[in-house]
Amino acid sequence: MKRITTVIALSLGGLSGLVQADATSQDYLPLTLKENSAQAESNGFIEDQSLSGWTRNWYARERATKGPLFRYYKSDGSRRETHSRDNWVQGTVLDYSSGFTQGTVGFATQVAGYHALALERGRARVAGPNNRTLTHGDGDVIGQWSKLGLANLQARISNTTLVAGRQSINTPVFAYIGNRALPSSFDGVALHSAEFDNLSFDLGTFERVSTRTEQGKSRFTTEYSALGAEADRVSLAGLNYQPLRSLTTSLYFGHVEDIWNQYYFGASHDLGDKGTLALTTGFNWYGTRDTGSAKLGTIDNDTFSLSFTLAHQAHSLTLAYQQVNGDEYFDYVHDTNAIFLANSLFSDYNGPNEKSFQVGYALDMAGFGVPGLRLNAYTARGWGIDGTHYKGNGYDVRNLDGEHHREWSLGASYVVQSGPLQATNIRAYYTAHRASREQIDGNLDEFRIVTTIPFNIL
Repeated sequence: MKRITTVIALSLGGLSGLVQADATSQDYLPLTLKENSAQAESNGFIEDQSLSGWTRNWYARERATKGPLFRYYKSDGSRRETHSRDNWVQGTVLDYSSGFTQGTVGFATQVAGYHALALERGRARVAGPNNRTLTHGDGDVIGQWSKLGLANLQARISNTTLVAGRQSINTPVFAYIGNRALPSSFDGVALHSAEFDNLSFDLGTFERVSTRTEQGKSRFTTEYSALGAEADRVSLAGLNYQPLRSLTTSLYFGHVEDIWNQYYFGASHDLGDKGTLALTTGFNWYGTRDTGSAKLGTIDNDTFSLSFTLAHQAHSLTLAYQQVNGDEYFDYVHDTNAIFLANSLFSDYNGPNEKSFQVGYALDMAGFGVPGLRLNAYTARGWGIDGTHYKGNGYDVRNLDGEHHREWSLGASYVVQSGPLQATNIRAYYTAHRASREQIDGNLDEFRIVTTIPFNIL
């Protein structure tokens, strides 16, 4: 599940002091070429090299509050249901990145080793196979494992870079996901061009995914398919454009071979001054249509979210509305984070024809003398889930008739500000989800604590 949250901030005690503030410029930005070339500033293959990484302690404790939601294999091969699941993994990434060679065309390489150590190895406690701890097919935990998480060659001209090999990419239609002990990555070719100050382009085509909990690589599947349909290729094209100092926009196209074409538009606008009152408006829209041999059947889905952010000093208040228009799930590629919607939280709130609303509050404790500490809470509710009019066979939704669900969460995060552990990030949160009988996510409580320690060797 994803946690892509649009934040809206408001001082609880400052309602009587609202003033007109417009510190964020609304000026038009002309389309201008960058004065500097990243390639011209290269110092060389060895001179700009780096060796760095991070290690992450990832722990999650889940408890089903009604019927059992998990299953595990006993040593005799029998399958048992359970109300609980505990996963605890230490993930470490060691990343070598060379500099670019000098000249008109520069060349570089990146190689990153990923290693995972299972700290919880009990079959019944891990309840595998799952996407948290790597296990054998019978649920027996693999104690530790490693792989090449990244391995690519890069070529750069001016501010345009071509990357070929295993890599990470982050776009609204295809994006790596890093919410486990290790992130996912992809085999393919991608081009990123940033020759203008306020306009950039992305192109890419990918043939395999290296998932968060897998030693090898897999064909592409979708997150909510009932058929397990697979694709050999995912391609994308898109641009990011900033027409005003206060306005950023994105327009992307994604193609999953013989499954769907997906279109995305997003915009974010800033107004005002956080010192008094600032407003950020966010909009995201996806249109998904079946294509080719349509392995998941007919898909005709439009999904959007609209959020507003009011900010005053250390306080923030979140208001976000999201709606699915379609008789199937709003879907995305499995083991990616390609769901840039405001209400993608513990649950994705992406059921057929679902409407959802979120209210959240965050407090930045830097304003109270504790820089790096942030507290947050939110509640969200989804309703009107209706798949009874679905005509295809790619999604199991026909039994969804007026389903609903809700969740709430309390969390805290802290970033170490100085010393040998500077930039270490500690996040802890508790989330409770409650659902009607047929809603896919069920009735579940989760406590998660994640500590990520970065390091630099070169």
